[in-house]
Amino acid sequence: MASFVTEVLASSGKLEKDDLASKISKLSRKVDETKEELSDMINKKYNEFIPSMDAAEELMDQVEAVSKDIDLLKSFIENEVWDTVTEYAKLKQQLEKNTAVISMLQHLQEFDTAMEEYHKTLQEKKYEAAAKQLGKARGSVEALKAWKDSELPLLKALSSEITVQRENLIYHLGEEWKKLAVWKLPPAKGESNSFLTTALHLNSGESKEDKHTPNHLLSSVLQALVIQGELHKKIKLFGQVLLKYMLKPLIMYPSLLVEVGEQLEQGTVLSLHSEENQVEHPAPAEVYTKILIVLKTLHEHLFGTSIDDKKVSAILGDQIWEEMSDCIIRECLLYSIPTNSSQLAAYDTVIKETEDFENHLKDMGYLSGDSTDLLKYARNVNCHFASKKCQDVIVAARKLMTSEMHNTVKISPDYKLAIPKLPNLGGGSREKQEVKRSGHCDQQILENEKQLGQRTLCLPVCRISESVQQLMELAIKTLSEAVGSSPQCGFQLFYTTRNIFHLFYDVVPTYHKDNLLKFPHLAAIQHNNCMFLAHHLLTLGHQFRPHLPLKDGVAYFVDLVPGFRRLGAQCFVAQMNVQKAEMLERLSTARNFSNLDDEDNYSAASKAVRQVIHQLKRLGKVWQDVLPVNIYCKSMGTLLNTAISELITKIMMLEVSPDSVESVNL
Repeated sequence: MASFVTEVLASSGKLEKDDLASKISKLSRKVDETKEELSDMINKKYNEFIPSMDAAEELMDQVEAVSKDIDLLKSFIENEVWDTVTEYAKLKQQLEKNTAVISMLQHLQEFDTAMEEYHKTLQEKKYEAAAKQLGKARGSVEALKAWKDSELPLLKALSSEITVQRENLIYHLGEEWKKLAVWKLPPAKGESNSFLTTALHLNSGESKEDKHTPNHLLSSVLQALVIQGELHKKIKLFGQVLLKYMLKPLIMYPSLLVEVGEQLEQGTVLSLHSEENQVEHPAPAEVYTKILIVLKTLHEHLFGTSIDDKKVSAILGDQIWEEMSDCIIRECLLYSIPTNSSQLAAYDTVIKETEDFENHLKDMGYLSGDSTDLLKYARNVNCHFASKKCQDVIVAARKLMTSEMHNTVKISPDYKLAIPKLPNLGGGSREKQEVKRSGHCDQQILENEKQLGQRTLCLPVCRISESVQQLMELAIKTLSEAVGSSPQCGFQLFYTTRNIFHLFYDVVPTYHKDNLLKFPHLAAIQHNNCMFLAHHLLTLGHQFRPHLPLKDGVAYFVDLVPGFRRLGAQCFVAQMNVQKAEMLERLSTARNFSNLDDEDNYSAASKAVRQVIHQLKRLGKVWQDVLPVNIYCKSMGTLLNTAISELITKIMMLEVSPDSVESVNL
């Protein structure tokens, strides 16, 4: 059947102005009729749900024919020059309007075709193709929304249909996903035994005869989930369950093991079982092996599929890696850190095991890029060793500081700190090296005729708390650990030793405050403790200075000496003030020693004096074996002087009677 354009161009190839207007008018009426019929058909199909397949095909053919006529006519008009520009501009405007209507009808046709293909592929379980067709249909609807004169009721019906079918597709994909990975979870939280019922059934739908055959259903489901933007949600939920009920229990409980089995109807099964194991914290190698078994099985049966040049396993790795590595560090690597310097060399095995573990994960696509926080933690063993050592030292030191003070040991002038043998320096001590660098050395050795005694500058005989002696030994042991360690480790251990003494300065006076004021025996011991620490801090830094990786100019421990001396003195002076106050209070009950002829006054004065004497005897007994002799004599003399001064003052204040004066004169 000849088109309108062919008929009007049949004579001379030119159109008369009147005839052209008539033809365009006829064409517009035909476009409007086609639009009404097609819109009615779409409404019935997607809004009123009336089947009209045959009529739709005829309308589609009619739309295509009219579209071709419009294209030919439009091309002819644009290439011809007309005399009456205004009139033909109106004709062209009408033609463009008809072109827009035809474009809308084409989008409706594309929508209908895409939806037909969507339903067909969905029934055939070609989920990837169905998702793509749904995307085309959505694109057609979005294109229709761009037209200002689009019919709103029709667009609402098409948009509603897209939404319904998307939810329908997601539902089907969810059902297929449930078949791929089926969890059997324990009923509630509990100990490691509660996880024994955990199992994961993997049924990827692959061929039983040839497992190397590509699994088109699995790939189609995953690709469709990607297109719909649902894959990350599915993987995130799966990863959370995997971490909570399988990976974390395998890391936290050394007795749990993972087993991979095959079942006829359920496919591959990952399950947990237990064996006797008395180890509190698992070894890194055991943890890595168990995790690799789980992730390798998932890679082979579920997550080895590629989607858009990215492994599904990479998505799972992004979801679980951070939390899983934190758990490994917290439950495993933290407890494998060496406790002394001799074990550092053996820790290289752990670093190698961690590197192999991450390399396996990278090969399967779970990890990408350079080393992770897990490997960095394992490699930074010196820092962790020092941190753990320092933490243990501070905890042990605080425990000693808060222990009972009354358990004492006797310190004699011959007492020496047990300094371990330190390594010999190749060039000698720093002082000798400085002398060599200076280029001269005094050949003559000057000696004084009078030599100091062997016990000069030695600590006098006294008693100190056993805990303080142990605290000093702990400090020396920590400094010995710093000798020969890496510079970073040695630096950290040195300042931890300083922190021990800072902690003593703050903790002991506060923790034992009431007892130090209440019991003179403890006050004397605390005084000796502070003087003992101050005495050894004078030379402690000098003994270790050549062996520590510290810069010149560091104060070491000498700067702490005045503070400890002041702390010990303040504690004992406070106790002396308490004893003075008690002594003066007792003497205040003597009624000023007046009228001693009176029996009551005499009894009160006698009682007060006896109480003071008893107090001095008790203090003498308590302090005599504790304080150094000079401190003991000075403190007892001070208290006795206080008592006698008070007695003399009170007696001198008594009024002298006239009879007594006369008798004195006679």
